[in-house]
Amino acid sequence: MTKNKKSKRHAKSKQNQLPWYSDGLQFECTQCGACCSGEPGYVWVNDDEIQAMADEMELDIDTFSHRFVRQVGNQQSLVEYPDGDCILLDPDTRKCSVYASRPIQCRTWPFWDSTLEKPRDWEETCAVCPGAGTGKLYSFDQIEIQRKKKSV
Repeated sequence: MTKNKKSKRHAKSKQNQLPWYSDGLQFECTQCGACCSGEPGYVWVNDDEIQAMADEMELDIDTFSHRFVRQVGNQQSLVEYPDGDCILLDPDTRKCSVYASRPIQCRTWPFWDSTLEKPRDWEETCAVCPGAGTGKLYSFDQIEIQRKKKSV
């Protein structure tokens, strides 16, 4: 067998390998707010998401944007409290103020590349998120759909 044929066969078998989570993963949101707090970061939002959140809060888009959205370069992100908590996380109830209209970034948690890269990443996610590893079993295809969604 020539070296070229071996390389093609190796590349093809590598393409057919499914990720470690190919049998699916369990997740059920407990609305605990853990994924909405902690380290500072960004919750990227687009105009449609901003409109939906503003509608849910019964605010006009300008008022909502002024209070809850910040410009980061050419993108928009939700504002955070100084401790890193999302501005839409109620500090008393620890519930999202716009749960039904939360951004795609929030809807797709915990099926992000950063939590699915290695089994250890998922284990760490399960340690901080009480809903990860329990509840509904998501198939590989369902996980991949969530993982590939993008807000902006």
